[in-house]
Amino acid sequence: MFRDKIQNARSAYTYDDFLLVPNASWVEAKDVDTSVNLTKDIKLNIPIMSAAMDTVTESDLAIAIAREGGVGVIHRNITQEAQVEEVRKVKNAEDITVRDVITISPDSSVATVQELMENESVSGLPVMDGDEIIGIISKRDVRPYLKNGSKTLVKEIMTSEVVTITEKASPEEALDLAYEHKVERLPVVDENKKLVGILTIKDILNQDQHPNAALGKDGKYLVAAACGPFDLDRAMALDQAGADIISIDCAHAHNMNVVKFAETIKENIDADLCMGNIATREAAEDLIAHGADGLKVGIGPGSICTTRIVAGIGVPQLTAIADVADVANDAGIPVIADGGLRYSGDIAKAIGAGADVVMLGSLLAGTYESPGDLVTMNGRKYKQYRGMGSMGAMTGGSGGGADRYFQELEKGNSGQMKHSKLVPEGVEGVVQYKGRVSEVVFQLVGGLKASMGYCGAPDIPTMKKVARFVKISSSGIKESHPHDLLITNESPNYPTLD
Repeated sequence: MFRDKIQNARSAYTYDDFLLVPNASWVEAKDVDTSVNLTKDIKLNIPIMSAAMDTVTESDLAIAIAREGGVGVIHRNITQEAQVEEVRKVKNAEDITVRDVITISPDSSVATVQELMENESVSGLPVMDGDEIIGIISKRDVRPYLKNGSKTLVKEIMTSEVVTITEKASPEEALDLAYEHKVERLPVVDENKKLVGILTIKDILNQDQHPNAALGKDGKYLVAAACGPFDLDRAMALDQAGADIISIDCAHAHNMNVVKFAETIKENIDADLCMGNIATREAAEDLIAHGADGLKVGIGPGSICTTRIVAGIGVPQLTAIADVADVANDAGIPVIADGGLRYSGDIAKAIGAGADVVMLGSLLAGTYESPGDLVTMNGRKYKQYRGMGSMGAMTGGSGGGADRYFQELEKGNSGQMKHSKLVPEGVEGVVQYKGRVSEVVFQLVGGLKASMGYCGAPDIPTMKKVARFVKISSSGIKESHPHDLLITNESPNYPTLD
């Protein structure tokens, strides 16, 4: 019996164990379509999600990845209120109406106006009489009076004929109105003529800078948010804040208590429900049966995860993806390959093995938009990157890293967290600074497009069907990488370590 367990154990593989085989192709990389239906209601323009890690995804990175066509998952190692606010920031990011408007009264002096404009870095202010907007004053109006007439009142020099626009007006209508009346800013009023915000020509024109952005049913940027497996209150709050996807975030989603409670969460939210992490077809069958809209695959493949060493648990990632995809594909449920991806070619391999989308941690950590400060070591810039099972993540923030691994924080007599009562399954470190998310995504998607061209796949569904693999040896891995030279100029899509 026990000997059979060992002798009959099957082989399992990960990205470096295989290469994709080139096919006869009429497809060129520049012509491929990288869009994918993540759920029946959610479409991504690139098959990329950012990981729910406290050194990867907060609102800044979620906004950046949405603008590129993907979606970010806001981490949960913060208070519920703070996470809700991060979701709202993403949802409001493309709102060209500035709603936190700084105003001035008609009896204020020019000196007060100038000081307020400088402190708040604005070039114009609505003039308010109670809730009613009665004028606009700009730097251009103020400038002639600064030297000799600083006591001049706003009402004496403001523009009294105010051109306003309603909230229902389209950006095109706003732009036409601004050009017609030769004004740079338009106050936005509600049905009761109450000021709710302000529009500028600059903001309207800048709106078209992200034509590939991923948008939800509400027309706003897509955003997902992580939630503990039993945290119904948080799931409902994130749903009400506008999250398009609630991502149940735990190390072992095939824990049957997690599987069962998924039904309760599903019944109480309007957002789609993503479940993870898993690594087997049996887990996929159970989670799909209990309402999962998406499955996140990966037990221990991440560069900062030690689960496979500490617990001896895991399935090499390419095998795990294929096992789950065999079940999920028949049910029409998307598969998210989470962890273990180091190069753009790994994204292509994941999709070829059955994944619809990849979730990136280390590849997006260290970008300008990721949380954390830049540090310089030996002349190079770095940012912190840590696993959610690391000691720092488990004891820092709101302790979201601890319950992800079904552990509880204990406090000593001093009120400090007792590190000795935790068993970490991750490490902490730094990664090289990578620049803007847009630059990283450009290289990753470019590599995926090249692979699709080699395989003859014009779109993601076709890539899943036509991709063929060849298993390679350790010599094949060595041959695949640059060899027999000293790299002198680092490539943006093939970083080298010191």
